[in-house]
Amino acid sequence: MTPTPFIHKFLKAPLSGPEIEQRSFEAIDSNTRHDFPADQWEIVRRMIHTTGDVTLGELVRFSPDAIAAGVAALRQGRPIYVDSNMIRAGLSLPRLKSANTGYDAGRIFCHIADEDVAKQSAQTNLPRSLFAIRKAKAMLDGGIAVFGNAPVALLELNRMIIEDRIRPALVLAMPVGFVHVVESKDELMSLPVPHVAITGTRGGSTLAVAALHAFCTLAARQTTEPQP
Repeated sequence: MTPTPFIHKFLKAPLSGPEIEQRSFEAIDSNTRHDFPADQWEIVRRMIHTTGDVTLGELVRFSPDAIAAGVAALRQGRPIYVDSNMIRAGLSLPRLKSANTGYDAGRIFCHIADEDVAKQSAQTNLPRSLFAIRKAKAMLDGGIAVFGNAPVALLELNRMIIEDRIRPALVLAMPVGFVHVVESKDELMSLPVPHVAITGTRGGSTLAVAALHAFCTLAARQTTEPQP
């Protein structure tokens, strides 16, 4: 007997993309027990939606000032440093523009593929990510730093925070892997900077993108809410 493809059932009762997303969020809300405040839940729920894993929320940590600082930074159009071109490609300019119309591709920085960074890496046998974030030092003070890949870059940012007194407006600490990953996140979470982190070895570029997009949603909501 030839099976009937499931797509035919879908086409009898189709859903639009936004409708599917809304039903997904409803399923997450009804199947996840949590004690996050509403604004933090906006970030966590988007990350769960990206992974399909309702247990992810158990690993997400916010500094007390993360939401307010992140929303303010986006509304002010602060520059964004990302540790991989995958994050840069995944970020939606319309979403960023919903927070601040001045955002364009030139406000998103990633130096991982720059020729001078590659040369320094080859000469020293150290990761490109180390030299890429050093190149971005000037914009990290007051900027948004997003990590979904490179724990060494996060470790170097931590050093800048401790030794050079750099103060990013927001750090999304979500590098993934098994070497220096836990140490980079734990150190960052001990520092006095606004941050959202995923504890342990989990992370990735898609989660970092999802988190920043959720911050954009919060920022856009503030711009449209009536003032008292």
